[in-house]
Amino acid sequence: MSNEYDYNTSRDRLILPEYGRNIQKMVNHLKTIEDREERNRAARTVIAVMGNLNPHLRDVSDFKHKLWDHLAIISDFELDIDSPYELPEKGALEQKPNKVPYNQHSIRYKHYGRSIVMMIDKAVEMEPGEEKEDLVRMIANHMKKSYLTWNREAVSDEEIFMDLKSLSGGKLEISGELKLPETRDILAKSRKKKVGGGKKKQQS
Repeated sequence: MSNEYDYNTSRDRLILPEYGRNIQKMVNHLKTIEDREERNRAARTVIAVMGNLNPHLRDVSDFKHKLWDHLAIISDFELDIDSPYELPEKGALEQKPNKVPYNQHSIRYKHYGRSIVMMIDKAVEMEPGEEKEDLVRMIANHMKKSYLTWNREAVSDEEIFMDLKSLSGGKLEISGELKLPETRDILAKSRKKKVGGGKKKQQS
């Protein structure tokens, strides 16, 4: 009686582990079938078994196409069969994916965030009118709240208006008559939210 055990670490590497070792063995056997017609029939049988093992793929578009592609990959592209689809090229799968471009926009005042800058850009493009004025007032309010989120010191409305003018390239201005929420009110609301959130966590 042999004392040797068949460990996974001593077996051949599975090319697509999600299909399991039995499918890998079936595909390896396909490559040994000399008669082309018999090999094609056996390949269709293996495709059916692969589909049953992965029913979630049925919701994926081109379900059958993906199975035939996977069969080619499992065989290491060494299986000579009449596939109903054009098979992928091995070289294409070995190519490194293209680098994903990341947004490199620099933000002059990081405490306002990118969303505020985008809103300002939108307001600049709008035609003069009540809708534009409402948006600019809303932006100014958000700017003051954002400023106080990161800087707990008091900030004057005039400073917010100057930052708005700077970020818009001088295209958006607010008269000194507009009054933004008081610093103490904004900070008080912020503290209430934190306290309320802490109580909910304790109760849950």
